[in-house]
Amino acid sequence: MVNVIGLGYIGLPTALMLASHGVDVVGTDCKSELVDELKSGRTTFKEDGLDELFDKAQKGGIRFDTKYMTTDTYIVSVPTPYDKNTKKIDASFVVKAVSDVLEVCVPGAVIVIESTVSPGTVDKFVRPAAAQSGKKINLVHAPERIIPGNMVYELVNNNRTIGADDREVGEKIKNLYSTFCKGEIVITDIKTAEMTKVVENTFRAVNIAFANELAKICDSDNMDVYEIIKICNMHPRVNILSPGPGVGGHCIPVDPWFLVGDYPDKAKVIGEALKVNESMPQFVLEKAQKIMREKGMEDLSKIGLYGIAYKENVDDYRESPTLQMIDFCREKYGVSLKSYDPYVKKDVAQNQYHDFDKFLSDADFVIIMVGHDEIKEKSAIEKLKTKTVLDTRRALKTDGVYYI
Repeated sequence: MVNVIGLGYIGLPTALMLASHGVDVVGTDCKSELVDELKSGRTTFKEDGLDELFDKAQKGGIRFDTKYMTTDTYIVSVPTPYDKNTKKIDASFVVKAVSDVLEVCVPGAVIVIESTVSPGTVDKFVRPAAAQSGKKINLVHAPERIIPGNMVYELVNNNRTIGADDREVGEKIKNLYSTFCKGEIVITDIKTAEMTKVVENTFRAVNIAFANELAKICDSDNMDVYEIIKICNMHPRVNILSPGPGVGGHCIPVDPWFLVGDYPDKAKVIGEALKVNESMPQFVLEKAQKIMREKGMEDLSKIGLYGIAYKENVDDYRESPTLQMIDFCREKYGVSLKSYDPYVKKDVAQNQYHDFDKFLSDADFVIIMVGHDEIKEKSAIEKLKTKTVLDTRRALKTDGVYYI
């Protein structure tokens, strides 16, 4: 039996995938209301293919509980935030989960940490906790590699990395993931596995920051950043990304800070890139104000932000640039911006709307923060024609729309 600890955006799909491929699985989470929801047969967030996967897992006998199980294999998938002052990882959730596992696991059990951690986290925080128990266990790091909006496909098809102290243990966990994973599974040591996952997200963060910085440069001198990027990308060795209103999700805006926190004298480019990405919500608001002044508009409360999720067609609003912009505007100007998202049903912001038409009727200036499919529909485009629109995602290709 495998006990999956933490049933959020990563743990739940992993547990369901294992159970739907013949593995005996118990999913554990400390939130009783979440466990009750799963026991009732309902998934706790929206994701393409997740409900179908849930049905298969239920047929495979998956169970959910708030208690840790006594078994020989655990997968820990709990949050790993960072301290915004020191920029270092907060490993407390992982340490607590491992400590709780140690109270019930059998000797020699394998504890797989899927949570993304900074290089050296297992050595600095997890091993000492394990040593205190006096119980012999095997630690493995198998960092997740999936993204909201495409989780089910990527769980099956993405390559995986397994870091283990012992090759035989690594092979055992490789065989476990091979029950569903069609990608290449590489076995290495734990610290290398820790570093590779953080580096992957850091690479993406730095490249996004380059595009965002180009947008700022071009805006300052009235150049079209999209035309410039299009021409540059015609070069066979150039692949510049598109700029945006900021970076959200739990990975790209968080994990690279681990390197800045642990290597402050070395991670200079990384640190500056992250600052560029963090500055984008403020930059977008300032560009909107500039447009408003040109059009004789003054009332910031008439700004409506379309999209609260951090990316298109998902309900995940972790580290949302929209929420960052709302906070900035409230703190600096005392104004609460309007917001709407067809996927985010929960109230996560003041002045949040759940009806698109009502949202549009109360907003004169619309900033498209997320390129959901809804906003690209002909009916939505028609409704936007009476509004001043700043499209940060280049979702619309219509006349009169402003871009960053």
